[in-house]
Amino acid sequence: MSDDMSGFSPKNKLEKEDFYTSPEGYIVFTEKYHLKRGNCCKSGCKHCPYGYDSKSGRFINKSSENGSSK
Repeated sequence: MSDDMSGFSPKNKLEKEDFYTSPEGYIVFTEKYHLKRGNCCKSGCKHCPYGYDSKSGRFINKSSENGSSK
């Protein structure tokens, strides 16, 4: 057992398709990164595949916005 009791695992190395840098110099995570992560952080990320709307604090159905139906 590890002596680290923080509960955090070591950082995974980011791959090229996980992010890009904005013109302002910010790191922007891609949809692919969020899907690999496996859950929504509820931070209102630009490429959130989970449909979280930070203004309302709710998840929206992304398929209905695009005019498609399941």
